[in-house]
Order: sequence, then structure tokens, then C-alpha cells
Amino acid sequence: MTTTPDGTDIFYGSIPVFRGFGSLMDPAVYSPLPDDWTVGVADIVESTKAIANQRYKAVNMAGAAVIAAVTNALGGREFPFVFGGDGASFAVAPSDLARARDALAATAAWVRQDLDLKMRVALVPVKDIRAQGLDIKVARFGPSANLSYAMFSGGGLGWADAAMKRGEFAVPAATPGTQPDLSGLSCRFEEIPSARGLILSVLVVPAKGADPLAFRKVIEDIIRLVEQSPDAGRPVPPDGPPLRWPPAGVEYEARAARGGPLLKRRTVVLAVTLWAYVVMRFGIKVGNFVPKNYVQQVVENSDFRKYDDGLRMILDCTAELERALAELLAKAASEKIVRYGLHRQDAAMMTCFTPSVMRSDHVHFIDGARGGYASAATALKAMAA
Repeated sequence: MTTTPDGTDIFYGSIPVFRGFGSLMDPAVYSPLPDDWTVGVADIVESTKAIANQRYKAVNMAGAAVIAAVTNALGGREFPFVFGGDGASFAVAPSDLARARDALAATAAWVRQDLDLKMRVALVPVKDIRAQGLDIKVARFGPSANLSYAMFSGGGLGWADAAMKRGEFAVPAATPGTQPDLSGLSCRFEEIPSARGLILSVLVVPAKGADPLAFRKVIEDIIRLVEQSPDAGRPVPPDGPPLRWPPAGVEYEARAARGGPLLKRRTVVLAVTLWAYVVMRFGIKVGNFVPKNYVQQVVENSDFRKYDDGLRMILDCTAELERALAELLAKAASEKIVRYGLHRQDAAMMTCFTPSVMRSDHVHFIDGARGGYASAATALKAMAA
């Protein structure tokens, strides 16, 4: 097993990027995480309750905050992460561990204080995962030429998440008032209504003891089915998500900002978002910033489908595609190959992490706007009961 001599992205940066989402289940695109790395996991406790109270945006902001805080703590260095709607997972090299721990602890404190949600966070050594007879492998998927993001396989991430929920490997929240660096985290776009009929949140994991080859075939069949639909079901329209002013997420962005009382931060965010709205609305070129190019990158860089020991997708689809997917999944579940959850809603939502608008590698986290992944997970758990 490889180990990394320092905290650079030597390991992750050396993994070739794969482009076609259809190659997702090809073992050749995955590389085992180094033995001395650590996996971070985070989720919102009682996210179902928060969603019942229609706090979708707050739940998504909390999940995305984990990725923003760790990225900023590591000075923007690339590391593997995945957004899960009501949480996030990632992996870091040994020399980045202390910074990642502080960022996680600070994020948990901020989520409690500013979003009034409870986040649990844990750091699980890769060695402990392998001691369970599981593996954790990572791939880099490039949805566009601008960006790649991580996919995880091997069963290890699922185990780490379950261990966190049992209270193992916990990272205690920092003292109240500790503020993580959430620069670049925003949610300025409005909800994205479905153009094709409905927004479908899809979550598919292997059934206990399922044959890996049978599971791989089901996932590949799902992807093939989805790929036939327009734009592979991408919920973000070609001209980008709707933009209004003031944006619906202005309060969250103010709370994520550092420096001064909340009223002052609100005022700053309102001014900045007004300027951004005018620039985007009228397509005003500012220096090297071209709004049209940025919007195209927003569309291409949206993470509406991914894999983290299970397939996650937020699709804008027709009722026919939903029916075909439901039939395929019901059959695979009856054959004890998969467990799954589907959740229908009328819109998708986007949370953005844009460290710099001058770079093309900003990433946009997609979830359903009425419960999304968390509601699909509830449906999946009900199936297991």
C-alpha cells in the first residue's frame, strides 16, 4: 500500500481523471487510499426533522460547509470529497489531519450556533477501515474540462459513516463562537424548477451480501437508462439556475462570513450580491470575468450524480423515466441485489463553493429542493426495516 511522505496531493493528484460517467463501476478507475490517510465523515443529526420543518437550505449549507472549511484550512489544495446533502465525506493525508480536525470541529460549532442544527463529525483512520476487511478506494470523475471530483468505493466509506452514527471516532465540536473559514461558500441561486416533469432524488446501495458483479450491472443499467434522457437528466438548465435579488440564501451567506456583527455582515452580503446580480443579469464583463463563461461552468461543474459506496443522483426527468427506474430498482431489490430510496419533488437546489470566480474549478452541490437525498435515505432505511 502506498503511503505519502508529506501533506501534498501527490497521491490524489496522481490519479488519472475519468470522463464518461458510464465508467463509474470500472474497478480500474479506483485507487486504494494510502494506509496512513484518514477519512472524515459528517452529517446532520435528525436531518429528517429539519427537512419536515422545511429547512432544506440550512441542511445543504451545513453539508457544503464541511467541504468549504476543510478546503480553506488546507489552503485550497485538492483532496477527495463528496457532498451528501445532509453531510459530507472526505479523505486527507497525515500532515493535513490536524488542520482538517480543527476545521471539522469549528464547522460543527458554527452549524450549531448559526444554523441551529446539530452536526456530528468523525475522523476514521484508513487502517481501522481495512481492519474490518473492507477497502476504501477513490477515483476522480471529470464532469467537465474545468474540474474533477471524487468517487469512493470498497465499502469503507459506508462503514465509516455507520461508525460515526454509533458515536465512534467522534470529533468534539469546538468551543461556541469558533468560526471556520467558509470563504467562497454561498447559495445565491434560486431553486431550479423541473423542466421535464419532476426532480428525482435517487440513492442506491448494495443489499447485504449482494454479489458485487450483479450490483455493478444494476448500476450500469441505471446509468445507461439515464444517459438516454436529454442532457443525462442534469437538473441545471443550459442558461444556468434562476437568479434574483436579494437572493433567498442571503442570511446563510451572512452567517458564513467572518468579521463584525451579523448586521454588518448582512449589509456587506446584500451589497456584494446586488453587484453580482447586476453583473450577471446584464452580462457585464468585469476585467477577465465573463458572466456567460461563468454560467456555462456553473452548469458543467454541478455534481448532480456521484458514487460514494452507493449511487447518488438528482435528476430532472419525465414520469416515464421515473417509472422505468422504479421498475428496474424494484426488480433488483426483490433479487436482493440493491436497497434504494427515491424521492420526488418539483425543484432542485444548488449550494456553491466558489473560492475564486476567476478560476474555472468552482463546484456546485446539487440536491432536491424538498428533502432531496435525506428523504431518499429515509425511504431506503424504511426498505431495510
